[in-house]
Amino acid sequence: MSELALFNNNLPDYLKDVQLDDVTRALAGGGGGSKRISLRGGKFRMVVNGEEVMTSKNEELEVVIVNAAKEVSRQFYGSAYNPKADATPPDCWSNDGIAPDKGVKEAQHHNCGECPQNIKGSGQGESRACRHFRRLAVSMANDVNGDVYQLQLASKSIFGKGDLEHMPFEQYAKYVGAQGYNLNTLITQMRFDENSDTAKLFFKPLKFLSREEWEAAKRQGDTPAAKNAIQMTVSQTDGVKLKLEAPKAAPKVVEEVEEPKKREDKKAEPVAKRDLKSVMSGWSTDDE
Repeated sequence: MSELALFNNNLPDYLKDVQLDDVTRALAGGGGGSKRISLRGGKFRMVVNGEEVMTSKNEELEVVIVNAAKEVSRQFYGSAYNPKADATPPDCWSNDGIAPDKGVKEAQHHNCGECPQNIKGSGQGESRACRHFRRLAVSMANDVNGDVYQLQLASKSIFGKGDLEHMPFEQYAKYVGAQGYNLNTLITQMRFDENSDTAKLFFKPLKFLSREEWEAAKRQGDTPAAKNAIQMTVSQTDGVKLKLEAPKAAPKVVEEVEEPKKREDKKAEPVAKRDLKSVMSGWSTDDE
């Protein structure tokens, strides 16, 4: 029997809906490497093993959230961000936002809540030096069975309050859950806030997944790629290596530069409150 005859004929019924497992996908060249979505410069950028491979021209991206870290994580860098410098791991980080991760060599404090880097004004201006993040694992809405990407959200995309068209992630997740639905049953639209000087996202539901897409989303959420996406820092995802450090010299006094003034975010006009069922009542649960 030829190879073509084997794969084109007599496929057993029990194999018709079987998807490629992680081992086969990795060996076949699919799903290999660490993948994430970067929001740098207000663009959706696909990054594989630390290399940017594609930049979206759209300010919107449709995804399925297949997994998410239950806790807000934290990261602290002792030096200011320099886009021209080589990527480095954070000096201190926490996956649960309570205590430093076990992999941290020089923790800033044993308790994140009491850490001096968590005090208002410890960063630039009135900000905190230790930043909040939320990690998501997402699949593209048009390819739920495809690759899983890590998406790391900064505090402006997590916290706050808007209307149904302009929800930060925490509000969006609570809204969907309050209607009795899971995030992995929906196609979620992510859109940049055009009135923000930093990469700030809004979230809103577009439509329900078909049964087949939903089953795929559940499987994706249990894959090693999805679990790694919600646990690993960006530097770990990109494979950034620690560098050998020279002996430390006496600390130098560095003058703090005044933070550039940013435009105020425009508040969206209030919209009459609707629940998710009424928003989606006219939509089909199957692909059209």
